[in-house]
Amino acid sequence: MIVSELGILDWIQTTLRTPVGDMVMPMITAFADKGIGWILLACALILISRTRKTGIALFLAVGIEVILCNILLKPLVARSRPFVLNPEVHLMITAPLDYSFPSGHAAVSFACASVLWLKKSRWRFLFAALAVVIAFSRLYLYVHFPTDVLAGAFIGILAGIAACRILRRLEQNQLCR
Repeated sequence: MIVSELGILDWIQTTLRTPVGDMVMPMITAFADKGIGWILLACALILISRTRKTGIALFLAVGIEVILCNILLKPLVARSRPFVLNPEVHLMITAPLDYSFPSGHAAVSFACASVLWLKKSRWRFLFAALAVVIAFSRLYLYVHFPTDVLAGAFIGILAGIAACRILRRLEQNQLCR
């Protein structure tokens, strides 16, 4: 039996929604709105000399993710959001105006979590869990399809890896100390 993506979202709505989730999920998703929470984390890390390179890698990862997701893929794929296809769903957040594929929230969260993982941050498990919860919040809030979130997570991981490799190359060429 093939399960439709709208069916998965509807299942989440009917099975997993709770009053606490309805209160918490909009706050969780807001952390990644426009990447602001992750950008603030990068700024904080840059201010501390021992974590400066990790902060730079976070900025690189966010930049790569924005180019791939928001500038290239979203307009190219131009996929409507699930709430457009099922307007009976009551949104708990303001309706996003851009396209659905891929999820920028998932991409930026996994990009940054990947950098923190690869840099062996002591907080890597916490930020990996946060990335997963942010990605799930996009489904819970009915603003992305599951494939949007999976693609965003995949792109984010690639962006995090690329950022770390770029930073390593810059360090090897003594362009970043």
